[in-house]
Amino acid sequence: MTGRVLITAGALGVGRAMAEAFDAAGAQVWVADVDAKALAECPAQWRRSVVDVTDEAAVADLFQQLESDWGGLDALCANAGIAGPTAAVEDVCVNDWKDCIAVNLEGAFLCAKHAVPLFKRQASGAIVITSSTAGQYGYPNRAPYAAAKWGVIGLGKTLAMELGPHGIRCNIICPGAVEGARMEGVLQREAQAKGMTRDQVYDGYASGTSMGRFVEGRDIANMAVFLASDAARLVSGQVIAVDGHTVNPDPKL
Repeated sequence: MTGRVLITAGALGVGRAMAEAFDAAGAQVWVADVDAKALAECPAQWRRSVVDVTDEAAVADLFQQLESDWGGLDALCANAGIAGPTAAVEDVCVNDWKDCIAVNLEGAFLCAKHAVPLFKRQASGAIVITSSTAGQYGYPNRAPYAAAKWGVIGLGKTLAMELGPHGIRCNIICPGAVEGARMEGVLQREAQAKGMTRDQVYDGYASGTSMGRFVEGRDIANMAVFLASDAARLVSGQVIAVDGHTVNPDPKL
């Protein structure tokens, strides 16, 4: 695809895979991330900004700079998120709850809020929000994360309804367990909470899918490129899992 694409949390993990896929498809890529070191290691042809998506002033500045430099935007991938705490609900600190909701849900809202005026002026645009299968099934011992990811789906569905008359689409991707450093941290914390080994937890997640395996960042990225492209011009308001087909979201091991 050609076009101008902004990806939040685009310097590492799934966001980095998205940026690489859009770049390979011929798009202009702008990545925003809180990790300045990771941004510095991104390809020189990508535009790069250090941005905390929970800071509305910083988000507003990003979109003002983007409009000044690019004159508009064709796709927003609202991908920023954090894992939040792993604990029984009664043990979750309220500040950890707030931090998780702020990054995962409020961050997506703020980016959409400031992208929409650009899209409306063009009467076109695509928003792709990263949720999770935790936003479809729930996630024991991860209440803040599950709540935020369910909220992201409600946000995306509402944006599709509100913005469709303006020629703007919004879809939500729900990744399953994604290979990588972030998931390794989740596995280790869950193993500790359940009194299991990391490999037992990994095998439990994998066996809970029809395809018996984790997905990779490129699988999520390929879906994002499709949803942002003209090939998906009438795809909006959809919640699409890229997870190898979850059949048991909480396998008992």
